[in-house]
Amino acid sequence: MASEHGGGDDGLRRRGCSCTKNDFLPEESFQSMGNYLKALKETPSRFMDRIVTRSLDSDEINEMKARSGHEMKKTLTWWDLMWFGIGAVIGSGIFVLTGLEAREVSGPAVVLSYVVSGVSAMLSVFCYTEFAVEIPVAGGSFAYLRVELGDFMAFIAAGNIILEYVVGGAAVARSWTSYFATLLNHKPEDFRIIAHRLGEDYSHLDPIAVGVCAIICVLAVLGTKGSSRFNYIASIIHMVVILFVIIAGFTKADVKNYRDFTPYGVRGVFKSAAVLFFAYIGFDAVSTMAEETKNPGRDIPIGLVGSMVVTTVCYCLMAVVLCLMQPFQQIDPDAPFSVAFSAVGWDWAKYIVAFGALKGMTTVLLVGAIGQARYMTHIARAHMMPPWLAQVNAKTGTPINATVVMLAATALIAFFTKLKILADLLSVSTLFIFMFVAVALLVRRYYVTGETSSRDRNKFLVFLGLILASSTATGVYWALEKEGWIGYCITVTIWFLSTVGMKFLVPQARAPKIWGVPLVPWLPSASIAINIFLLGSIDKKSFVRFAIWTGILLVYYVLFGLHATYDTAKATLKEKLTLQKAEEGGVIADNSGPATVDH
Repeated sequence: MASEHGGGDDGLRRRGCSCTKNDFLPEESFQSMGNYLKALKETPSRFMDRIVTRSLDSDEINEMKARSGHEMKKTLTWWDLMWFGIGAVIGSGIFVLTGLEAREVSGPAVVLSYVVSGVSAMLSVFCYTEFAVEIPVAGGSFAYLRVELGDFMAFIAAGNIILEYVVGGAAVARSWTSYFATLLNHKPEDFRIIAHRLGEDYSHLDPIAVGVCAIICVLAVLGTKGSSRFNYIASIIHMVVILFVIIAGFTKADVKNYRDFTPYGVRGVFKSAAVLFFAYIGFDAVSTMAEETKNPGRDIPIGLVGSMVVTTVCYCLMAVVLCLMQPFQQIDPDAPFSVAFSAVGWDWAKYIVAFGALKGMTTVLLVGAIGQARYMTHIARAHMMPPWLAQVNAKTGTPINATVVMLAATALIAFFTKLKILADLLSVSTLFIFMFVAVALLVRRYYVTGETSSRDRNKFLVFLGLILASSTATGVYWALEKEGWIGYCITVTIWFLSTVGMKFLVPQARAPKIWGVPLVPWLPSASIAINIFLLGSIDKKSFVRFAIWTGILLVYYVLFGLHATYDTAKATLKEKLTLQKAEEGGVIADNSGPATVDH
């Protein structure tokens, strides 16, 4: 089995862009129907193996990277990462969803919604940063979860990461069409094709969104440094437009519009915060660029945290300006800033706003395309997806196959699906993943296999379980109980005491080597609580769609992913043992068989 697997990987390197069966299903279980039926019979034992198996930092950094055949080029600095972060985050969220939420859900208090979702995003940024520094690979949260929570949880997260990027890219591409129409003095529907036989939510076909995805695909495969330069220039133009909106908007502000600050109450603030979390999505794409960063220990913390601070300040100021320029009932839900300037007599300004929004959405699409391809590459390196997707092009140093496949899926969904459906579904999957990354950070700090005593492990699991349970109870109580407050007194107290217990009764098993999240366990515990609480503000239909997608993932995992990763893990272990025996016996590695060549 080792030699077959090794030959498959070696062939992967030699063939480049070939498309044979072994590029997609090279594992032992798929070499014949007999092998596959045997693998299916062993599903329960293989499943248990994958649940309890955790990857090692060194495996993710060295062996997994080797499966791509060629190294990604280390060309990025903290300056590149910060502008990538700004370019990845400031896009359709602020320019589109702000108007919709201010008008229908939260009123002028939408600025508080941005603060709440910004705090949640910043807590997640801290968790991502520690992992990205310690495990600087293209896999982002997928790699972090494989190391700390095991293969199965990493796969479920991986599926939702893919959903997050495809759906997020589709949402931005649809918004691109809306602002492009504004720039040309047209309505968005003028550029869309109505297919009456399809359902209302899927009948407004958007060919412009498909064209934009195709152009972004070309830019993303040409090289990361070139994409960085384009993003840098576009993001500077974008920031100039944002400053114009803030300064010009304040000159037309009317404080009377702030008299009814919370027309929909506190519940409206948190309902908006759950949806507006969409506006902060994108920073995790920066963590996937750790493999291409010159000095991850210094560059990633500065780049990620710096970009999030700039983004949050810009969002809050823009939300304040919008609601001071117009009464919230009159805000346009599709192009709020453009229409607001028209309403105060500055009709010419709407063209500047539309141009800036287009620039912002273009950079969001570009950075998202780079990030999603690197996620897919690392997932394919683990053989959870076909290893053909893990190939890195020798000339460009980019994962061309993964980039093309992910953007084709993005274009397909953007062609059919309305923005509102995309935004709600996106927030569910993203909050779910960010919650898991915070859990993984606590596991990393408090549990090390072979070092943590059974007593400390059990105490840690009890406190972690109480943190998750109390956070979930708070979110459910928020969703079901409209007026009561007694439940919060109980659930928040349990969360607080559980975090205190973890802090003072469980010793940390591992200290960060280079850069670490401050105030552990408080920050990751707060991240878990806020992310789960925001999930309680999302509508039922989004959870149904999320459940359907998770069900599809589980079917794929049982039929393919489980057996591919099981075979790969066993083949890799066998290769290591063969090499170890060869070294102990003084045998030259070249004479120990083809399976030893790969590693």
